[in-house]
Amino acid sequence: MMSEKASVLQVCVSRAQSLAGLVEYSEDSIVSKTILDKPAGTITLFAFGKGQKLSEHTAPYDAVVQVLDGQASLTIGGEEKTVVAGEVVIMPGNVPHSVAAPEKFKMLLTMIRA
Repeated sequence: MMSEKASVLQVCVSRAQSLAGLVEYSEDSIVSKTILDKPAGTITLFAFGKGQKLSEHTAPYDAVVQVLDGQASLTIGGEEKTVVAGEVVIMPGNVPHSVAAPEKFKMLLTMIRA
């Protein structure tokens, strides 16, 4: 019997942490840190350097984007949206989307698989 895929960022287990403080910016790159990865979904932090982007793609699951710092440019189904720190947006499953950083920003991405 195969075990289910699961990983947990231990520093967060039973302890409060600053989300934005768990991932650092790196100039000219995108840094990611997985907080939780289980069969039902994932929670991942991202720090985008200014000018970085994820090209258009689709995912079979809904994803919730929470911007923690700065502002992001999201294109969802061909419609561009600016999302700033403190805001949240849902990227629906099977809808093409892309992410761009007009300035550096941090986001929390929660993907629900089930």
